[in-house]
This record gives sequence, structure tokens and C-alpha cells, in this order.
Amino acid sequence: MDDMPMGKKNICSCMHHKMIPIFVILFGAAFLLLRLNVVTEEFVALAWPLIVIAAGATKLSEHKCRCC
Repeated sequence: MDDMPMGKKNICSCMHHKMIPIFVILFGAAFLLLRLNVVTEEFVALAWPLIVIAAGATKLSEHKCRCC
């Protein structure tokens, strides 16, 4: 167990902890913008696999963090 008091969580300032939620938001925003006719289907067809690849690469590299 950790030495933190109950209710207190160890907050890390590493950017990789914030990247996956950012990629999820971008993923959803791409499809929302498609439905709103702001971007083309070709853009979304290219964007969503890139977002998934970036999220996977982030998960692979997070084990290099000393807080994890």
C-alpha cells in the first residue's frame, strides 16, 4: 500500500497520463465534425487510425515513467 492518507492520491505531473484522454476526445471529435459536415470522410478515414496508433504508442512508452 502507499503511504498517502486515505482520500489523497499521488498526483503525477507526467504528460503521458493525460494523453490517452486527449486521444479519446480527438477520436470522438473527428466523428462529431464529420457528422456536422465540418470535415470530409477522407479526413476522418485518415485521422482515426492515426489517433489509435498514437494512443497505443503512448501506452507502450509510459512504462519508462518513474512514477508508474
